[in-house]
Amino acid sequence: MIVEVLAVGTELLIGQIVNANAATIGRRLAEEGHDAHYQVVVGDNIERIATAIRAALGRADAVIITGGLGPTQDDLTREGISEATGRQLEFVQGAADRLRARFASAGRTMPEANLRQAERPLGAEFLPNPKGTAPGLALVHEGCQVFAVPGVPEEMEALLEHEILPRLRGGGQGIVKSRLIRTWGSSESRVAEMLDDLYGPANPSIAFLASSGEIKVRITAKASSEAEADALIGPIEQVVCERLGSRVFGVDQDTIEVIVLGLLEERRWYLATAESATGGLIASRITSVPGASNAFRGAVVTYATDLKTGMLGVPESLIEREGVVSESTAVAMADGAATTLGAEVVVSVTGSAGPDAQERPVGTMIIGVHTPEGTKARTMRFPGDRERVRVYTATAALHLVRLAVTGEWW
Repeated sequence: MIVEVLAVGTELLIGQIVNANAATIGRRLAEEGHDAHYQVVVGDNIERIATAIRAALGRADAVIITGGLGPTQDDLTREGISEATGRQLEFVQGAADRLRARFASAGRTMPEANLRQAERPLGAEFLPNPKGTAPGLALVHEGCQVFAVPGVPEEMEALLEHEILPRLRGGGQGIVKSRLIRTWGSSESRVAEMLDDLYGPANPSIAFLASSGEIKVRITAKASSEAEADALIGPIEQVVCERLGSRVFGVDQDTIEVIVLGLLEERRWYLATAESATGGLIASRITSVPGASNAFRGAVVTYATDLKTGMLGVPESLIEREGVVSESTAVAMADGAATTLGAEVVVSVTGSAGPDAQERPVGTMIIGVHTPEGTKARTMRFPGDRERVRVYTATAALHLVRLAVTGEWW
């Protein structure tokens, strides 16, 4: 079944709100075996909403509309559906009574504006909304199923799971399943080049996704069952992993933070961080994982030079000779933090994140890693603004910890 997603709201167009609903709906439709060829965003204007709905009705088997069901003047989805389908709006007294009762049960008086939520296009059905006051709508128009749900994510998800997807089941053709192979260490273009012969309109298909310095390879299969999809994905996954080698660090929901903590726990080693330019970003990512205390000792942010020498024991003579932004300083920071914080593994960072250059060109970041096997440092260059440089550095630091702990860096 082809399902189109239409998001209503000027706030989405101007970037005040990220359209997370589209991602949620797209993922769930794929899991249910439906195809989504278009996702459209339209502002709060009746004519434009109606035009977008008409277009969707002409190319999809079902349309899911999010947003625009509230009680205010700019909530125009009901009117847009009415305009697009030629079905007049009707006022439903029973729906109005339910709205008043809901407000009364919360000890509140309902504003008269909420009565707009008791209107629906002729032939439409109200969908109960357990999370809010705005009911959803379901309508079959000229063979196309039309659903309208609130834009509030919690309310949308409840209606999607309990009302829309059950009504769509049986209209899909099999299932769509994806496997995400997570990599680090090569650019998106290099990874694509290495897998060039696997790319194309095949089943399974592959795609490449770049995010915060990592490259994800998505393998997607269409099949009649999950077992058949796994059988299609398996051989391609094996080829991808063989070609990319140590660049691959996880699959699906694996994150580098989880992988690193797992490796440390296996060895009963503790990790600590000594950060300068990243300002605690690496430690923050590690401690975002539940149970991080099983393998994380602590962190120091030695932003000022005198803290590097005082807290971590970096020799002043070394800084005078090599500079703060140097591999020698990164090594000394990691070694010093291992002693200060009592950890077997330490990752250190020093660098020039910008916007002004500090000793080295902006984007020059140096990462040191200390393990019981020794200490190494690597100089890396990252493009972009200060925040991007910091995020990419934190990602690289965690991956260098992975490679050092597994012995692949030595």
